[in-house]
Amino acid sequence: MEEMPREHRPARSVRVLLAEDQTMLRGALALLLGMEPDLEVVAQVAAGDAIVDAALLHRPDVALLDIELPGMSGLDAAAELRAQAPECRVLILTTFGRPGYLRRAMEAGAAGFLVKDGPVEELAEAIRRVLTGETVIDPALAAAALSAGPNPLTGREREVLGASADGATVADVAMRLRLSESTVRNHLSAAIGKTATRNRTEALREARRQGWL
Repeated sequence: MEEMPREHRPARSVRVLLAEDQTMLRGALALLLGMEPDLEVVAQVAAGDAIVDAALLHRPDVALLDIELPGMSGLDAAAELRAQAPECRVLILTTFGRPGYLRRAMEAGAAGFLVKDGPVEELAEAIRRVLTGETVIDPALAAAALSAGPNPLTGREREVLGASADGATVADVAMRLRLSESTVRNHLSAAIGKTATRNRTEALREARRQGWL
């Protein structure tokens, strides 16, 4: 049998993992991406703590991750993917175009960051570009991140502030994080000062608005 000319051979599809907790949106994205001739959605998950296991099982080329996921954020999952599946490129796709999120995504090893209101053709092209080694970032968000400056909160301050949500007392946070109550108060005080707010509730709200948590 005559060999098919090289230029006519179908290229291997780009294998995509999709992490999105909204069922309807996840299904729509999978359907639209699947219509691209060179893309194949090989795994879909609804929780952040399912991402790494799915990646190790299905070996995607690109993981498309939301940020706000149950179990584990997409940013934390991106960092775990870098450690356990470094060959998988990560593209963050989120409703929350916050400068702090972009910086954290890059620190976690993400290769791209896009907001969800763009056309699917742009998303498909971004998947192809990150696979070639490019970094793809929403231009408006990149400009905002440069003007916003770095996250002023330390890792421990973020951890303590995040643990203080939902009405948790200082004693609750201290027990959860295995810290002394005085240490928790010191970190909360520092976070309140750095966010220029009056109390930890306002500090938490401002840190979330900026994407620092």
